[in-house]
Amino acid sequence: MRTIDKVYIDGQFVTPHGEELFDLFNPATEERIGQVRLGDEADAKAAVAAAKRALPAWSRTTKAERIAMLRRLHDAVAARSDALAAAMIEEYGAPQAFVGFSAAHAANLFLDMAETLEAFEFTQTVGGAEVTLQPVGVVAAISPWNSNIGSICSKLATALAAGCTFVIKPSEMSAIQTQVLAEALHEAGLPAGVFNIVNGRGDVVGAELTSHPDVAKVTFTGSTAVGRSIMRSAAETMKRVTLELGGKGPNIILPDADLESAISHIVMVGFLNSGQACIAGTRVLAPRSRLPEVLDRLKAAVAALKVGESTDPTVTVGPMVSQKQWDRVQGYIRLGIGEGAEILVGGEGRPAGLDRGWFVQPTVFTGVNNDMRIAREEIFGPVLCVIPYEDEDEAVTIANDSPYGLQAYVESADRAHAHRVAERLDCGRVTINGAPHAPLAPFGGFKQSGIGREYGRYGLEAHLEVRAILG
Repeated sequence: MRTIDKVYIDGQFVTPHGEELFDLFNPATEERIGQVRLGDEADAKAAVAAAKRALPAWSRTTKAERIAMLRRLHDAVAARSDALAAAMIEEYGAPQAFVGFSAAHAANLFLDMAETLEAFEFTQTVGGAEVTLQPVGVVAAISPWNSNIGSICSKLATALAAGCTFVIKPSEMSAIQTQVLAEALHEAGLPAGVFNIVNGRGDVVGAELTSHPDVAKVTFTGSTAVGRSIMRSAAETMKRVTLELGGKGPNIILPDADLESAISHIVMVGFLNSGQACIAGTRVLAPRSRLPEVLDRLKAAVAALKVGESTDPTVTVGPMVSQKQWDRVQGYIRLGIGEGAEILVGGEGRPAGLDRGWFVQPTVFTGVNNDMRIAREEIFGPVLCVIPYEDEDEAVTIANDSPYGLQAYVESADRAHAHRVAERLDCGRVTINGAPHAPLAPFGGFKQSGIGREYGRYGLEAHLEVRAILG
């Protein structure tokens, strides 16, 4: 049993004012593995006050000083990559392939922002004016349980590069991961108050941060419903906001696609992070002329996926993060059946041979139209919908007919053709033929998938205010 009874405020691990204890579980075994003591409004206020005190000095640091600090942060987090991976496996249960990527990615985010900063100019001449880009101020961040360490590091790296100070409320369900990361960040030797971490509930610590008058900007990753609430709260003091919200990504198989590679990509991005990913390609748009072949190949590929504990390196789909999330996914599978969709593979309940743990059968629905709730709502589990189309125009129409617009995918043997289709899609990112992650490219969504962008210069600019001096 682990007990996490400290928060990180003003350069120190301190006992929080809040007294509520929150249980932590291993999702693969359903066993309680620890407790975290949650902060409250008083802790959130103390963290903001520390960040406010640290702001004048940190905002005046040079670009070279910030780059040096980002590199130290990278080294500190990279040195703890094994411990971070172990914490993710125990507390979250993600497959090892995702865990390995996440631990390295978290550290590399600091190098990515250092690279961005090296090429960035904070003073520009526009017409007859001198334009300066200056830190927005104290930044409050709220990160999700499905990508805890990466989200913290991304938001922290960007805020520090801009010259802002930082307070984060991570998911209380990820407290073990947060503790390991906080210890690594502390070892990098940032000035006291430049970054602060307060475990707590969204309706307590999160609400205080999003309404606090000394917070200039809120950056949030999570559900669209919570994003709306944060926008309403932030509007009272005109806070700047960056919101990376939900998704219902289309994956368009063009008629000329090589199905062997296309199905491989579909399975990879559809069941990414055990389906608990906002960027998952969960709507598979298949040409009706090739539908039987698509379904045969997809059924075989999904049936071959191994579900289980992430201590097994051959596992590709791990458990849902909690009983609540397991119940949610099961409810959507029942809903799909009730809406008249047919199960191609998978279905309700746990996979055969697993009698404990919050495991879901990787499931694919056919007979789906884009008006069904399973095609429109974010399930956040290993569930795909196959939707047929007649021609390319209809495929694009179906893809864009969604309240979301975060990330889409196109599969084609003709890259130029795929690019033309990608240009017609209403979303923040389009990945062609399983292209790798581009860490400096902007990330964020259209429509109800969010506001603003993260990563690279677009993420950096979102943490800066613009001043023009004339004459």
